Amino acid sequence: MTRLPLLTAVTMMAALVGCKNDETTGPSQSAGPSFSVLETGNGAPSGAHYTLNIIGVPKDKSPNFTGGDGHRIFVDLGKTGQAVNTRINLAEGDFAVLDANGTDGSAAFRLPNPDPDGNGTTSYSVYARALGKPGGKATMQSCYEDATGTWCALDFIGGVESITIARTKGGVAKFVNVSKDLLFVDFCTAWTAGTDGVLGTQDDVCTSVDQIPLFSNNTLSYFWSYDNEGLKLAQLRFYEVPTEITF
Repeated sequence: MTRLPLLTAVTMMAALVGCKNDETTGPSQSAGPSFSVLETGNGAPSGAHYTLNIIGVPKDKSPNFTGGDGHRIFVDLGKTGQAVNTRINLAEGDFAVLDANGTDGSAAFRLPNPDPDGNGTTSYSVYARALGKPGGKATMQSCYEDATGTWCALDFIGGVESITIARTKGGVAKFVNVSKDLLFVDFCTAWTAGTDGVLGTQDDVCTSVDQIPLFSNNTLSYFWSYDNEGLKLAQLRFYEVPTEITF
């Protein structure tokens, strides 16, 4: 993990909704036995869920766009080889879109603390897939911001990783459990000075991390970094089923 520049910019199922081909990479975690966890033909569990659609659009929305109460966030479309970044700020609480217009560089989404007990088993799980016409992909990763800068999981093997959501030809659109990588962050616990030899500057290098769930440290600001390269629709579903997380 290296220091990155700042990006521009429980009533769990209060608004549950029910809601082609995709490839979603990232470590897949199996859900535990609690609740109903029967898998459907699309790879997701059966049962009620909250759906969030991240929609890539070729033109920016109006600055005063509110978009009503829909379960979607609009982001710049980008294209292959030219990713456009959107910062999706995260707040703790019942599932809801707080800012649907990410075409100005930032959006906002609210979701519960995924592991309030800190025992490594989530109270809900998130599954992702790509929809729409074939072509395009998006890379998504969990990040946090503190007084010293903005940090995203990058290069700690076995820790939190970025996920790639891609729309490909053939097959059936399948959901993949991405709870490990979207509901946790690599929190740096030790640093060494970078090439300038001064600890506390932008080139510091993180040498040790702990994996912590979103909202477990209230001194941090959490967000998802979403780099879009032409993906028109990424769909996230949040199910009230647990995932046992192992790092």
